[in-house]
Amino acid sequence: LSVDTLQFLLFLYIQQVNKVSLRRSLIGEEWPSPKAKSPSLTGKSVGENKNWNDQDHCTFMQNHLLDMLELLLEPEQLTASSRSTHSSLVSHEAVCALSFLIEGAVNKSRTVRPLHELALWQPCHGQNGYSKVSRAFSFHKLERWLRSCLTTNPFGMTACLKSGKKLAWAQQDEGTTRRAKIACNTCVVPEVFPMVIMSQVYKQTLAKSSDTLVGAHVRIHCCNKSFIYLLSPLRSVTIEKCQNSTFVLGPVQASVHVHSCDNVRVIVVCHRLSLSSTTGCTFYVLTPTQPLILLGNQAVSFAPFHTHYPMLEDHMAQVGLATLPNYWDSPMLVCNESGDMNVFCLLPPSDFYTFVIPFEMEGDTTETPGGLPHAYQKALSQREKNVQIWQKTVREAGLTKDQRKQFQMLVESKFYEWLVQTGNRQQLDSLVPPAVGSKQTAG
Repeated sequence: LSVDTLQFLLFLYIQQVNKVSLRRSLIGEEWPSPKAKSPSLTGKSVGENKNWNDQDHCTFMQNHLLDMLELLLEPEQLTASSRSTHSSLVSHEAVCALSFLIEGAVNKSRTVRPLHELALWQPCHGQNGYSKVSRAFSFHKLERWLRSCLTTNPFGMTACLKSGKKLAWAQQDEGTTRRAKIACNTCVVPEVFPMVIMSQVYKQTLAKSSDTLVGAHVRIHCCNKSFIYLLSPLRSVTIEKCQNSTFVLGPVQASVHVHSCDNVRVIVVCHRLSLSSTTGCTFYVLTPTQPLILLGNQAVSFAPFHTHYPMLEDHMAQVGLATLPNYWDSPMLVCNESGDMNVFCLLPPSDFYTFVIPFEMEGDTTETPGGLPHAYQKALSQREKNVQIWQKTVREAGLTKDQRKQFQMLVESKFYEWLVQTGNRQQLDSLVPPAVGSKQTAG
């Protein structure tokens, strides 16, 4: 395995986009802020999370373009103080590395091309200073050309919510749910992976298996007390600033990244799982790579993938995922700032229950792909045995008709109390189909 050195340098450099300002702490704002305000995603700057703001991305590139270009120069093109000169040349390899961050189109074409292809286009040579002899670009001409052409991403997250298709997947009946925003940019992007954004879904169960989701980059943001089922093959998923929610995802071809979440459950088959700044989260996962535990996590639990739906194995085949190898129980602790190795644990088999997806679909999958590890399967079998013993005890108790009725009422009452205490009542209530005429759209 390897990475391009110049691209890796740029990757490290752009981590500064979320750099905390010490100056802000002097004017009374909390620093560092563990719970930054949530962004509106509509262009109004109400939050401080720059991951979701395309204008912040563009501003960062404009402000730091000179430094990034100098970072990519060969040593002989730099002065003793590591600065560029009037005659500095930028190599073709360096411009290829910049394609990691910049892409574009010619004359408002819908065909998106990487930067190095655009830079080598003959009509642009006069502006960016490309020389066929040296196969390099004039540093200062290239910088001026890039600066004059840079604009915000027209297919990014902000643009998706502004000009994308609004999807009324969430119910809009209650006042508390009117702020939910769900949008897809399929109608405005060229032939690339579409993006679906779900923000501020509150106290709802949302379930979709849709062509809109197939191969999509899904961004889930600021959802609370919700159950979200996205049962289609996905490209990638980011779950950010969510609380007290359950996410059941179809197979994810690339990565699932969970950031700044509290008390969420994620159930997924994916190529890569990574998490940062999470607290009290549980991951039921099937993955051929080690889950990455980045900075700021507390009380993380991992468990084997424990559910299925009829199209699951077909969807796994579509994204190229199999049941082996499976490294759900071998997470990798990356950059542990405290040295505490107790950031995560494996879920005890005694706390393990299978998860039932309560929807009917066409398909052939009837059990959890790959089965369960022996210890977890044994715990389930013992629990089923206990239920059978209980049922036998009730049958052989010799209760009269009135006693059976009284006993049934007692059991139902205790079960109802348990539903309320655990919050499962909300999940069951939200599974009731919406009333005819409620605001829903297909897609």
